[in-house]
Amino acid sequence: MTRTKSDQHDAQRKLILDNAAEAFADLGFPGASMAHIARRCGVSKSLLYHYYTSKEQLLFDLLAEYMLRLVALTETLVDQPAKQRFAFLVRAFMAEYQTSQQRHKVLLNDLKYLAPRQRKKIVEYERAVVATFAQVIEQAFHIPTNTQLSKPLTMMLFGMMNWTFTWLKPARGLSYEQFAELVLKLFTAGAPQTLKAR
Repeated sequence: MTRTKSDQHDAQRKLILDNAAEAFADLGFPGASMAHIARRCGVSKSLLYHYYTSKEQLLFDLLAEYMLRLVALTETLVDQPAKQRFAFLVRAFMAEYQTSQQRHKVLLNDLKYLAPRQRKKIVEYERAVVATFAQVIEQAFHIPTNTQLSKPLTMMLFGMMNWTFTWLKPARGLSYEQFAELVLKLFTAGAPQTLKAR
């Protein structure tokens, strides 16, 4: 089947974003030049500028695309019981983190290099993800709203998951799937105990 210009454009853009993610993750945003990214892509610098007029635009597009994938995950199974949805979200996010380690590292380390308006948009996506998790946790574990525990529990959950790219090496033992199940067991057992202790 002949590829359309749109298909070719999408494939080229994906190639650029994938290589930019690796470059930013390896070298940091300040250390990765457009020329360096072009070389990684195997394209000319002028072709790279045809798709992205600046390194900042490339960073924003990379982070926005990644965050929109995470937002989309939080919008699934909305009609399912909260505990089932919570388990799905933990597993889905860990699966996404496994395949998006470079993007996740860039999100955590290089967001500060975006212009204020662009940074605000990415932060809005992050807050939307956190708000959905907090709501699902509140419903799944029957947390009274007046305890104000859903947000701290949510941030504790992300603390368990967000930094796995720095230490979780499936080839050495624990897989991302196994870690997701461990997180679920610990959180499901611990959240009710936290409520009892108050």
